[in-house]
Amino acid sequence: MKTYDFLIVGAGLTGAVIAQALTERGKRCLVVEKRTHIAGNVYDEEIDGIRVQRYGAHILHTANKRVWDYLSRFTAFRNYNHAPVANYHGEIYNLPFNMNTFSRLWNIATPEQAMAELERQRVNLDREPKNAEEQALSLVGRDVYEKLIRGYTEKQWGRPCSELPAFLLRRIPFRLRYDNNYFDDPFQGLPADGYTEMVRRMLEGVEVRLGVDYLKERRSYDAMAETVIYTGMIDAFFDYSEGHLEYRTLRFEDERLDKPNYQGAAVMNYTDRETPYTRVIEHKHFYHGEQPYTIITREYPTEWRSGTEPYYPINDERNMMLLAKYREKAAKQEKVRFCGRLAEYRYYDMDDAVAAALVLAERLTL
Repeated sequence: MKTYDFLIVGAGLTGAVIAQALTERGKRCLVVEKRTHIAGNVYDEEIDGIRVQRYGAHILHTANKRVWDYLSRFTAFRNYNHAPVANYHGEIYNLPFNMNTFSRLWNIATPEQAMAELERQRVNLDREPKNAEEQALSLVGRDVYEKLIRGYTEKQWGRPCSELPAFLLRRIPFRLRYDNNYFDDPFQGLPADGYTEMVRRMLEGVEVRLGVDYLKERRSYDAMAETVIYTGMIDAFFDYSEGHLEYRTLRFEDERLDKPNYQGAAVMNYTDRETPYTRVIEHKHFYHGEQPYTIITREYPTEWRSGTEPYYPINDERNMMLLAKYREKAAKQEKVRFCGRLAEYRYYDMDDAVAAALVLAERLTL
């Protein structure tokens, strides 16, 4: 007889939600995690009274009331409206692209003026855009593309926009009102006590083993449970038998500064090509800290290498063909279910990850 009903590989948001939902339904769950902490990429910790998000900025925003209500069982949410800014060679612009952005760019004041300038600058193609550059120019024109999109995108993906697929910039949201709130979702905020504490509460009553490399010990761990839910890299699960899926990753550089305010915003994007990092996070501004010092993190996009954290799947033709092969293999696994951004090779917003995890837990207990 198996010791557990479910073995869940990964203690990130997806794994924690699945473990909580299954445990609540009376199932015996074991969670194993390769890292030495829970919460995956939403992991945060308090340093000198400032809550630092260790793997980049994460803001919970959703239009899915079910997801919001579910997470609210494990945390109160602190009101936070995300309003990042863009820095182009010292020129500051509001994000997302809105009337404040257009007024700064073109010295205009009305939506009609902004729309007229956008229409004047747009490139009219008589065919579908062939690459990300053509896509952006056809949507927002030269000024917005050159100052606010091109450099950031090229740093993020490590190649010129003219060589990137058009779908990466298929939708460039902008609004013709003076509104710097980055998200339009009705529910938005940050866990009052941080993401790590929220996930810890989810995992109360669930056995969690940290520092476990499941792929090296899968035979012994698989023997413990009836069903395995795998949230790690799908190509690694199959020992890269069809080849490596490609990712972009991030390198983080932290600095503590003896000044109360470094940049005046939680997130500042550097959209020129020359600045080597894409953005700077000033953590205290997420929680409106008043400390006489501050902690910042610079983000440097880099190529993914084994041993680094995979962040952004590269959804080009080659990788989609590889993924199709791995999905065929996954479908033949009688005991294993694949869920989450790495197991599905897709970028998930947090609310989508939670929603997908809840759906899987329901299906597994029907």
